[in-house]
Amino acid sequence: MKSAILKTLIVVAGIALLPALAGAQGKATIAISSIKPTASLAAATSKKLELDRIIDSLDGQLIDRINATRKFDVLNRSDLSDIIKEQDLGASGNVDAKTAAKAGQLTGAKYLLVATVDDYQDYVEKATFTGTGETATKRVFRFSIVGKIYDSSTGKLVESANFQTGNDEFKQIQQERSYTVKDGELSDEMMVAVSRSMAEKIANHVVDVLFPAKVLVKRDNTVTINRGEGAGVAEGDVFNVFALGAEMIDPDTKESLGREEVKVGKVKISQVNPKTSMATILEDTGIDAGAVLRKAQ
Repeated sequence: MKSAILKTLIVVAGIALLPALAGAQGKATIAISSIKPTASLAAATSKKLELDRIIDSLDGQLIDRINATRKFDVLNRSDLSDIIKEQDLGASGNVDAKTAAKAGQLTGAKYLLVATVDDYQDYVEKATFTGTGETATKRVFRFSIVGKIYDSSTGKLVESANFQTGNDEFKQIQQERSYTVKDGELSDEMMVAVSRSMAEKIANHVVDVLFPAKVLVKRDNTVTINRGEGAGVAEGDVFNVFALGAEMIDPDTKESLGREEVKVGKVKISQVNPKTSMATILEDTGIDAGAVLRKAQ
């Protein structure tokens, strides 16, 4: 009788542990701070309303794009907002190890993403040609964000990168669907397009840093990779393929610099599926499952 009861208790305990085990094997968790301009930019810009509208749009777009990568569980901002107010992170973009670790403890996030707008310009230049007296105008557009990724379990800064969009990309976005610009101000639909483009850049970079694309299966002259729709891959994209070698340790700091990467081939994306993509092998000197892909420049 005691043996039967003991077995029942073991089964019940095992069932109770299943959610915890499932969570342990789940996606990485990430907390994303509300996007803010630096204090100096907020004070200097003459188009604060337009900048605020772009940031409001980008705020939601970034969460959507990070979620669309299917690599993260994006956590609620409520606790993180209190930390940001306390530390004034929105105005500075600075996070120390203690603050990042605290954010991780309160939100349960493995990673913390802090994004700060450090440059915004949108104006029209007018030039007069000597001799003819004729004039010409040129639209100048710049939008720049500094993104920082922290490992909140240690407080360590994992990556810091600057993301920019400018005149060339602005014109391309404008031409794709004939977005309008009214009286020198961005229209609402144009703001959404600019924000979406910037959000995709940031989200794709975050994934590339923390979870680079990898080969799942190799068959004949085709590989399947673990990136699909919304994860920064498109038909025609070319990737270099690298085999992972030994871990590299900085002799001065004893810090891990990651694993050695040896180029073993090149592939071209031929089909993008919801969760995976297919790629045709262009070069192969040792491509195998587990190899890392980096987008060719």
